[in-house]
Amino acid sequence: MRTLIIAFSLVLLAGCAQNPVTGKSDFVMMSEGQEVALGRQADVQIKQQYKVYESKALQDYVNRVGQRIAKQSHRPDLQYHFTVLDSPEINAFALPGGYVYITRGILAYLNSEAELAAVLGHEIGHVTARHGVRQQSAAQAANIGLSVASIFIPELGSAAGQNLSNVIGGALLSGYGRDHELEADRLGAVYLARTEYDPQAIIKVIGVLKNQELKDAELAKQEGREPRRYHGLFASHPDNDTRLQQAVGEAGKNGSAQAHNEGREDFLKATDGLVYGDNSDQGIVRNNRFYHADLGIALAFPETWQVHNLPDSLVAVSPKGEAMMQLKMDQKPQGTPTEYARRMVGYGAQTRALDLAGLPAATFELPNVMGGVIYHDKKAYVLQAQAKERGGLNAHRDTIFDTVRSFHSLTTEERKLVKPLGVRVITARAGDTYARLAQGSPLGKSAESYLRLMNAQYPDGEPRPGQAIKIVE
Repeated sequence: MRTLIIAFSLVLLAGCAQNPVTGKSDFVMMSEGQEVALGRQADVQIKQQYKVYESKALQDYVNRVGQRIAKQSHRPDLQYHFTVLDSPEINAFALPGGYVYITRGILAYLNSEAELAAVLGHEIGHVTARHGVRQQSAAQAANIGLSVASIFIPELGSAAGQNLSNVIGGALLSGYGRDHELEADRLGAVYLARTEYDPQAIIKVIGVLKNQELKDAELAKQEGREPRRYHGLFASHPDNDTRLQQAVGEAGKNGSAQAHNEGREDFLKATDGLVYGDNSDQGIVRNNRFYHADLGIALAFPETWQVHNLPDSLVAVSPKGEAMMQLKMDQKPQGTPTEYARRMVGYGAQTRALDLAGLPAATFELPNVMGGVIYHDKKAYVLQAQAKERGGLNAHRDTIFDTVRSFHSLTTEERKLVKPLGVRVITARAGDTYARLAQGSPLGKSAESYLRLMNAQYPDGEPRPGQAIKIVE
């Protein structure tokens, strides 16, 4: 054990470096050059997973705001890269070395340049404090310490040794949650103050995102799924978070004495026309009907089910969340649809061959799994329904097979529908309410809530005459 402690201590001492923010020694196991190289390498992987949003004007605008904040950071000489990703997810994140990403999904819920600067400033704070580098270094140290020790103590290579590694790693990584997010918020507020944005924009934007999270949690409960959460949010609402209020308040005391720059008009102009929800290359969901132009397919889900168009599948959840349908594609199917179905769910399943307007298909049915396989353009589309409990599909049996039979080749008229929704900025008129604006909205039955969220007037605010507000059409 003495050997273990000595070896592990040598690793720790070898990795000490000065923190650019605090000036104190931190444990890191890479130079700044290595950090940048790591970020550059990961950037390639990120852009393989997510498309870059195709709007040079918006990319340039976000980059200008980001570079302005970065110049006032603790690492102004680092080369920063700001990228808008073509994703409806509500997210922003940073890689080591100055690579910062923000999704178009989160931009739809922001309402000013100051709020955009707050999100970017928070992510820049993670970079300047080297949170990602410190986290990776801690994980590496745990593995290195275990490897060195296992030379002298062979038992550490066993499962028990792996548990020890997890304990060591967990101890080093403790505090990489709330404290680091709070530090990133504090640093972001400092950078906002230095660039004449209101540091309180940090709290405002967190409030907007928290409200969105709370609304999604409500919907998730109805749909029987896990709620989506923005990674930087705390458990409590920012209005009630004393540590956050103190951190942002202290940061703002050292800011410029000049008037704060909100930049609402510039932000709304830059994001007018922003794609909302699914983009056309991902397929489009309209009133529970799915259309995909590139694949040339369409199908209709039950009106009361919630449909989610995910990157690798299409999912529909029953009203009470007890059943789910999922559509996936196989590019190289073998055999007939009936043979495919039997191989997939077992030869004990009840199967039936179908002809869907010339498309070969088959249905399959077991007590807790049912659905269909449809062949189209040399690809197999598998619609599979499952339930949480045995027998949970019985009440939805007809609905599930109706969905299978709705699958068809995209028509000429339907192709006209395959275009993304967009954010449009309008001027509210006297008598306008979000309930009225939600009538006929493509956002569906939750449109009123989403319009309030997008305009920072959730849960019961209403537009004022002359106010610039966002709608989706």
